[in-house]
Amino acid sequence: MNELFPIFLKVHQLDILLIGGGEVAEEKLHFLLKSSPNANVQIVAKEVSLEIDKIVIENTNVNLVVRPFESADLKGKQLVIAATNNPRFNDELRALTKQKGILLNVADKAQLCDFYLGGIVTKGDLKLAISTNGSSPILAKRLRQFLENEIPNEFEKAMELTAQLRKKLKGSFKNKLKELNQLTQTLIQND
Repeated sequence: MNELFPIFLKVHQLDILLIGGGEVAEEKLHFLLKSSPNANVQIVAKEVSLEIDKIVIENTNVNLVVRPFESADLKGKQLVIAATNNPRFNDELRALTKQKGILLNVADKAQLCDFYLGGIVTKGDLKLAISTNGSSPILAKRLRQFLENEIPNEFEKAMELTAQLRKKLKGSFKNKLKELNQLTQTLIQND
């Protein structure tokens, strides 16, 4: 049973540390910035890919420090993403982050993670997160691709109109909810 509790974080208000500079780190950074372009990210790595260099140049909110990780790098961080292929380091990092109360994600090591980076579908203000509880990231990716294709772009306009309507409705919360439910029921009715 998947007991994860999905939340949407305002990562532009948090300080994130990404450890590693290879393909996996590149994928995690791309994923993070695609969903949250203003995320505050510090990357610490002995060396980085050309793509990461390019991302750092293009994003003032991404900072790069080329050197080995030091425990002082955790100061002020709320989230850490480890993209290393060093199991011993990952175990040590798990102990450090646990001690400091910092949430950790270790690429491909579900047992070391406090959170997972699931599949995300974005259509305007609509954002759906997909989790397989860390067991099948590729399945989450395929489901994301399916939903991106199936949710029509017009859905964004429907959300805008619903938001405008919501602002105009008067009365109690219960009354507003009842009216919105009646008006939006047509979105899910079969033809």
